[in-house]
Amino acid sequence: MTDRWARAEERYRQREADRRYRRDDRAWGGQNSRDTRGKADNRVVGREQDDWDDYEDDTTVIPRYTDDMDPPEPAPRPSAERRAGQRTRAGRREAARRDDEPAQGRRPRSAQRGKRSRAASRKAQERKRRRRTLWLFAGVFVLLFAGAAVFAGMKLIAKLGPPEDYAGPPGPLVVVQVHDGDTSTQIAASMKEKDVVKSTGAFIEAAVRNSNMNAVQPGYYAIPSRSPAAQAVSALVGKKARVGNLVIPEGRLLHDQFEVGSGRRTDGIYRMMADASCIGTGPNQKCVTYEQLAAAGASVDLAALGVPAWAAQGVQDCPDRTRQLEGLIAAGTWDFDPSGTPEQMLRQLVTASAKSYESTGLLQSGGETKLTPYQTLIAASLVEREAKPQDMSKVARVIVNRLRVPQMLQFDSTVNYALDRTEVQTTDADRAAETPWNTYAKIGLPATPIAAPSLNALRAMENPEPGSWLYFVTVDKQGTTLFTDDYKQHQRYIQQAQASGILDSGR
Repeated sequence: MTDRWARAEERYRQREADRRYRRDDRAWGGQNSRDTRGKADNRVVGREQDDWDDYEDDTTVIPRYTDDMDPPEPAPRPSAERRAGQRTRAGRREAARRDDEPAQGRRPRSAQRGKRSRAASRKAQERKRRRRTLWLFAGVFVLLFAGAAVFAGMKLIAKLGPPEDYAGPPGPLVVVQVHDGDTSTQIAASMKEKDVVKSTGAFIEAAVRNSNMNAVQPGYYAIPSRSPAAQAVSALVGKKARVGNLVIPEGRLLHDQFEVGSGRRTDGIYRMMADASCIGTGPNQKCVTYEQLAAAGASVDLAALGVPAWAAQGVQDCPDRTRQLEGLIAAGTWDFDPSGTPEQMLRQLVTASAKSYESTGLLQSGGETKLTPYQTLIAASLVEREAKPQDMSKVARVIVNRLRVPQMLQFDSTVNYALDRTEVQTTDADRAAETPWNTYAKIGLPATPIAAPSLNALRAMENPEPGSWLYFVTVDKQGTTLFTDDYKQHQRYIQQAQASGILDSGR
């Protein structure tokens, strides 16, 4: 086998040598040359064919064989000249193929040049459009930048210069609200919104220079509109600017009351509101009247008056519309906007009072007393009118015990409520008169509260002091009140009160 491979390799080397160094016999001339060339060619061709045939016959089916003693040498790669010739021939074939393409459907070169010309024109137009778009965007950007620069410059100039301010003279009064916890900046914003000052900056600068600004309280203030900032601050801290501020004493009624004998008037809540609603002085003063408030309080539109849901049914069932809001405006210090309508003023106070009542736990009370929130408010008004603060929880227990028996409450305060003239000691005729409030003539609670109860009275009614008391009476002018569950003992306490003169009538 080794000899066969050696012979095949020898023939390959000989053929390569003949191909590289083959002599051209034509260069020698003559017939001999042609004969010799022909013979040589035939010999070479024939030998090539014979050699390759012999080589292929010997090797095509020979499996891979390795002789450890004499390994075969690898066949040499084609020379660089041969590879160059192969590439040259391939190039000529490709050129011939391109020359034949027009017959096979390829466009002529003139058509290709026209197509490239049109494509170049389109690209040029596209570049021109892009340049125009870029210039347009650049112009818009320049305009925006210039506008922003001008705006920033104006703002800077405004900041560097003094804030805008009114020069005067001031205009009509307007009402401005100062909320609890407001800062000077927030007050300045309210002033500007109401057109009291030209700018918040001017007000703040004036406020910083006025030390009395620290004493401004929450509430409503009547300040002249279009005022110079310094004047607006001075008006705000002045004593006459506060409006709509109301202090309601404990046990006060909606309407005025007059004492028997002296005829002294005790202002009701409606009159107190009318006095607190005045804005301005002299002929330009504007106030809501007592009669306007009383008429507004009798409205059947309970929602417009701010009546809470837990009191709506009791107010709707009130036999006297002029008294339907009794007890729903609580004792205490209140602020309302006097520039509003009478209905709006009442709504503010009723809404604020309802929140105050509910803060005591009114809506959750009644588990032990078995009273609704509105009934608890009615009973609290009785406690307010009948007891001193130290005795309120005991009086509340008397009310609960009598309602459970049931037994008439027989409170003189309920008799006086429906009278034009009042006194501590009522007459037999007064006590016999049947009214929706007279607890000498009916069992149970009055139809509505009979006064504005304090929060202390309300808490006492929500949590009465434990006890079995059914009676109580004040026995002296110092307010000493004695309690008992024995009627005979109660009669002796009444005699003691008469002896002290506390039960004397002015009639």
